[in-house]
This record gives sequence, C-alpha cells and structure tokens, in this order.
Amino acid sequence: MSTEYIHFTAEQKEAARQTDLVALLQSQGEHLKRSGKEYVWRDGSEKVTVRGNLWFHQYERIGGDAVDFVRRFYNMDFPQAVNFLLGNNGGALPQAEPVKREPPKPFTLPPKNDNMRRVYAYLLNRRGIDREVLSAFVHMGMIYESADYHNAVFVGYDEHGIARHAHKRGTGSESTYKGNAESCDPRYSFHWTGTDNALYLFEAPIDMLSFISLHKENWRSHSYAAARCAGDQVLFQMLKANSNIDTVCLCMGNDAEVRRRTNAERSNLDANISRRIVIYRSCFSSTVKLSFPSKITHPIGNLYMKQ
Repeated sequence: MSTEYIHFTAEQKEAARQTDLVALLQSQGEHLKRSGKEYVWRDGSEKVTVRGNLWFHQYERIGGDAVDFVRRFYNMDFPQAVNFLLGNNGGALPQAEPVKREPPKPFTLPPKNDNMRRVYAYLLNRRGIDREVLSAFVHMGMIYESADYHNAVFVGYDEHGIARHAHKRGTGSESTYKGNAESCDPRYSFHWTGTDNALYLFEAPIDMLSFISLHKENWRSHSYAAARCAGDQVLFQMLKANSNIDTVCLCMGNDAEVRRRTNAERSNLDANISRRIVIYRSCFSSTVKLSFPSKITHPIGNLYMKQ
C-alpha cells in the first residue's frame, strides 16, 4: 500500500537520488567488499555492484540510482524512499560525487603465463578436477593461467570461435578472488557445446568441471554452461544457437537458489512460446558421486521458447 502524498521539491528528489549507496548500506550494517572502483553487495547469493549513487544487479541485469535501490531492496514506494534518504531514517546520509560515465573498454583476455603449474595444482589437487577433463578444456584454449596474478582464466567463445568472456579465479592458498574481465559478453560465459539434446547449467566454472569429473561417461556429447552472474543470457544464447537442445538441467548446490533460479527460468521461457523445453532441477553435489543422469534430476514441467 502506498503512503499518503508528500510534496518534494525537484532539489529534494535530486538530493535523494544522489545519496551515497556505500554510506547507506554501511549505516544499515550491511557487508560490502571493494572491487576496483566499485563495491560489491550481496542480494542473497546474487551480486550487486555499487558505485556512488548507482547500482547494478549482475544477475537480473538491471540497475538505477539511490531511490531505485531503496524502492527495490527496502520495499518502499517513492515517497517513503525519498523521505528515508533525505534523513528521516535517523540521520542525513552523504551525497555521492557524480560518477563519471566512462565509455566501455574493448574486451581483451588477460595475458597468458608461459606455464600452467599453479592452475594445474589448484584445479587438480585442491579442487579435485579430473586430469583428462581439465586437459580437454586446456587443449581447446578454454582454461589457462594469467601472467599477472596467476589466476585460473575460464574463457567463453562465441559461435565463430572468438573469445567474448573471461572469468578469473584466484589460485593462491588464501585467495578468494573471483571476477570477470572488463566488457565481457554475458551471453558467452564459460560453456561447452555438445551434440545431444541436454544442457546443464551451473553457477560457476569449477562446479561445472566438478560435475563433469564425477560423470565422465559420454560427457562430451552434453552441453554445459556456467552462468557466473550472467543471469539468463547464457542459457538463452545456448538455446538460440543449438536448436537440438530441448532439456535443461539447473545444477545448483543450494536448494533455495535452485527454487529461485528455477522460477526465474520458467518465467522467462514462458514468455517466448514456440519450442518445447523440459526443465529439470538437479540434486547436484560436487563432492558426492551420483548416478547419471536419471537419479540426479527431477522434472519440474514443460516449457516453451520461440525458435
């Protein structure tokens, strides 16, 4: 229910919109992590980047200013949000410096190291990835070690074999770093295109590699993709580029994430009716071997997508 009418001047509305979101979130006891020029805040398991008075939801691919943020994440209507940001939340919040909108840089892959010792040690020994599986991706130029920080780089290519996406994962014993290279195209995040009708969708490249390592039989015939903050875009691109795919399995380790993601995929696919897509939810575990594929998937219904 909306609140009663409150008159705000144009200056007040603009002041509210310019509220520094980092200060706002810190005042609410929220945890933020610095990432270059931006900060990262988590909406549940999903990443929201914040800079000055602007925010962007990396999964849903939407964003806005401080008023939009409060309306979206604090469930307020416009008058409530403006009133809150102008100081009626217990104290006035600082204004953000105007964010200079810089033109996007062209996408480039991180420079390659002359060997892959650290990446092999990390993926084989610490993450338990099968050597044969890892070698297949390395041979295709889809995984390598960066020269600067010795990150594992997971490369996504378009249908013409051009690199469009690079996800980086720290390999140090204490490293928790995860991030994408600048100007990645989320439609082409790390993926493998097979020949049969099945697509398995994961959150992260290592989840995808772990799953394949546990279920190696005929693995090359299936298609796999790691969403990694790419929202639905990689799913839709895989379906668009591969008309043979009619079965999608959502392989998420968190039950709540499976339910949320399942509902999101179903809603989006339902809006594009023409092609029948069967959606499954998976009891995926990267550490427990499961029978493949019948005992790890649970059908949730038939959906349709425009050709």
